[in-house]
Amino acid sequence: MSRASDVGPLREARVAVLYGGASEEKEISRESGAGILNALRSAGDPGGLHGPGEVLEIEISESGHWQVGGRSCSMAEALLALSEIDLFFLALHGGAGENGTIQGALESSGIAYTGSGVASSAVCMDKLYARMLVQAHGLRVACGHEVRRGEWQACEDFHLDTLGCGGWVVKPRRGGSSVGVSRLEDQEQLEAALEAAFNIDEALIVEELVRGVEASIGVLDWLGESPVALPPVEITPHDDKFYDYGEKYSEGGARLSCPPESLDHARCERLREMALGAHRALGCAGYSRTDFIVPTSGDPVFLETNTLPGMTSHSLLPHCAAAAGVDYRSLCLHIAADGLARGARG
Repeated sequence: MSRASDVGPLREARVAVLYGGASEEKEISRESGAGILNALRSAGDPGGLHGPGEVLEIEISESGHWQVGGRSCSMAEALLALSEIDLFFLALHGGAGENGTIQGALESSGIAYTGSGVASSAVCMDKLYARMLVQAHGLRVACGHEVRRGEWQACEDFHLDTLGCGGWVVKPRRGGSSVGVSRLEDQEQLEAALEAAFNIDEALIVEELVRGVEASIGVLDWLGESPVALPPVEITPHDDKFYDYGEKYSEGGARLSCPPESLDHARCERLREMALGAHRALGCAGYSRTDFIVPTSGDPVFLETNTLPGMTSHSLLPHCAAAAGVDYRSLCLHIAADGLARGARG
């Protein structure tokens, strides 16, 4: 799957890796940023892919200030100081880094960046709009409702009648890394789960619980070619848990299997087809990762699409890429080259 000739323009490029921020996922962003920096600065194998001409490290503090050249400045000041940068490699997760805000600022400054554009980033960060859009394009979603504070108690009977009583998933409408997400089967736990999620977002999505195999599929754009769906990775959390924040990032977290152990070839191909469908329906660019639940019968159920998926050593996208023969450094270089090429095309 290698595209050695694709990354040639990177040789002369000045690339800034942007990470940090104030979202609940800032620590993961820092870890992703460290991995990307190391990959871009690595010499690689002789005769292999060439990295950028220069790599800069830019951290956004929790207060929103950008650390540039040893000084703290506003985003506007930073973008003026960094106007000679050819590409921002976004290692941001959640919040303003993934909802289109940073993407809009970079576009206004005429600076190329990795990943999806403003509209796609905003839609994918909003689980309600994302599920509505992919459903309109034929993907299966779980039965679910938007709930705002105070509305559940007023309409609890209606919600339970339509969602059923076989279990529920409560999630903030916006956000990632499963922060604030609860999976429960006891109705008495619902109120506490709702309250915990309301601490993250003013609007929630409550869905029926769909049981099955958890799977995730990365999609890569290759410099204007048709997007490519990577092999699915099967996620097996411990002790019948779901793939929550702890299972994703703690030591001894969920077991990842790529190729999947529990899914046959036909199911894997269907997952890849649906991930491509979500990538296109949501207007993603560069790369994305889409998560599904695969029940025992019927189509897989769409959960969410991530426009800036994790890039840590234990993240899902690098795991999928490795199964397709793309090592971590090559993955980072291809993502950077794609962002640079799309920036050049305007």
